[in-house]
Amino acid sequence: MGVKERKERDKAEMREMILQSAHKLFIDRGFEEVSIRNIAEAIEYSPATIYLYFKDKNEIFYALHGEAFKRFNTYMAELATIQEPFARLIAMGEKYVQFTVDHPQYYEIMFIMDAPMDSDENREEWEEGNKALASLENILIDCQQAGRFKDQDPRVLAFSIWSYMHGMCSLSLRKRLRCYTVEDGLRIPKESFETFKLMLSKL
Repeated sequence: MGVKERKERDKAEMREMILQSAHKLFIDRGFEEVSIRNIAEAIEYSPATIYLYFKDKNEIFYALHGEAFKRFNTYMAELATIQEPFARLIAMGEKYVQFTVDHPQYYEIMFIMDAPMDSDENREEWEEGNKALASLENILIDCQQAGRFKDQDPRVLAFSIWSYMHGMCSLSLRKRLRCYTVEDGLRIPKESFETFKLMLSKL
């Protein structure tokens, strides 16, 4: 490996170390409670080192957000093999739930954490998020072309579906189901999802 390649590798490794440390701190403390100095201390470097890679804390968050959605979109990519649109929509819901279970740290960054949302100023970092929403809307359009969801605005319906799924997943992720017995805490979300599928099938 040449000098140039080694430097590029070292830079990539440092950037990844900054992101991983920031991610953990953001989740443990909340975005507003974490400073550049905190991140620097976590990786045992000076704050000046952080600024070589990111202009501020917001840019670190945007990078994490984009990476989380990139993983989400990769996770969902196999849905393209399902030909029937409504079956693809239901499979998307099932995978959405499973993604939350498998990757709660990414879901937290994507949808739950209170963090800067000035996407107009950071449009490039939101590309993957927009892609995820477009995938849902496009499936609904495919469903309409197959005869389902007539007279429904696909953007409004996409928002409704997203809201339902997010509510169910975030309640579970944030351990807000303790009002139920252990058995009901497992049973009710599953039956709720089945009810939601039935509702969609009748639209």
